[in-house]
Amino acid sequence: MSELQAERPAAEVTPPRRTGAIAWAGGQLREPFVQLFASQLLTGGVAFVANILMVRALAPAHRGEVALMLQVVYLATQFMLLGTERSFVASYHEITPAAAVRAYGKLLIVPCAAGIALAAGFEMVAPGHYNPGLLVIGLITLYTLVEVAGLATRAIAIAAGRVGDFLICRVVEALLLLGLLVVLFVANTTTPALWIVAYLIAGLVPTTVYIVLWLRRPAPDGSALPDRNRLVRKEGLALFPAAISNMAMLRSDRLALPALASTSALGLYAAVATMTELLAWPIRAYADSRLGKWRRDHQNGGLPTRPILLAVGLYCVVVTPIAAGGLYLLIVPVFGQDYAPAKAVIVPLVAAAGLYAISRVTLGLLIAKGRGSLVSAAEITGFVVSFVAYLTLIPAFGILGAAYGSLVGYGSCLLFALVANRLTGEPR
Repeated sequence: MSELQAERPAAEVTPPRRTGAIAWAGGQLREPFVQLFASQLLTGGVAFVANILMVRALAPAHRGEVALMLQVVYLATQFMLLGTERSFVASYHEITPAAAVRAYGKLLIVPCAAGIALAAGFEMVAPGHYNPGLLVIGLITLYTLVEVAGLATRAIAIAAGRVGDFLICRVVEALLLLGLLVVLFVANTTTPALWIVAYLIAGLVPTTVYIVLWLRRPAPDGSALPDRNRLVRKEGLALFPAAISNMAMLRSDRLALPALASTSALGLYAAVATMTELLAWPIRAYADSRLGKWRRDHQNGGLPTRPILLAVGLYCVVVTPIAAGGLYLLIVPVFGQDYAPAKAVIVPLVAAAGLYAISRVTLGLLIAKGRGSLVSAAEITGFVVSFVAYLTLIPAFGILGAAYGSLVGYGSCLLFALVANRLTGEPR
């Protein structure tokens, strides 16, 4: 110990434990994957409140129209992005915000122009029975562009190390959306298109502001990265089937249940499935936030596959039993006695969520290795297996068949990904 340290009071030499704990907590809150998870929770909470407001304000048919338009937007968004989100993060690790915006903007010019042209062509040639009109098509197109920009800013924020900006952007969007939806609710608005306008405005304003701020942020000398858009496009196209298959794998059970069982069965199933999906959110955020680092580690020959998978597996082993027990005890007090039959699907759905969480990291490691085609193959395998399981099990076992179909499908996706990781490089 130096003389200077010896003369200081003990409180100055050793910070209080409380201060150290606060500093540790603050550091954890600044972790990119924690901020990404927070943005996901915020989005889920806003969607929950928005659903309540719309259900109370709109007739079932009009609520269905809003839901249909939103689903069209989300699907069209994936076609415009062409799988580039994760490939961009992996390829442009530690890029400056302005350079990232320009690079992603170049990637989106052609797909977005093609999407606008297709929308205009559909409006002109579609038969009247299938044509919702210029207003609806225009709103869907504009909101799709806003969603594309919003998802692009997520990838840009991760690549540029500006996830805190993205979280603030999502907070502003959530507050705007809730405010606009409350206004529509109080005004007793029953026009579905106006509810879509609320989503459009809420997404457009903060996204535009942050894009402008990032473009105006000066870049340090020598910080430019080489143009890697060709690689991003190539890997993105390889990952595009994965994006579509993942969406289908996660949602086909909701489509199969009302068709093969009943809408009441869907209600029971969705009450549990919506909650168990939350288990995978922090792991997915973690995988997305680490893609660039994993790519760099792989290129340097030091990607520690086995410790990463063991850590995620440990998370699932610890968290899933707690989640299952909590859901089992709370489902009736929270949702009511009518939802008691949903207890039967808690265990298989929690287990399925755990397998899905591990698969997100396993597939992320494949993306880091530049194996996008294997990622798509894994997602397609999971979708096909789960869909066949739904068709086979739901008619005989109802919601339990859907739960075990998810378990089998997600497990198949994970098994494929684990084998692919093993074949593409020995775990360390």
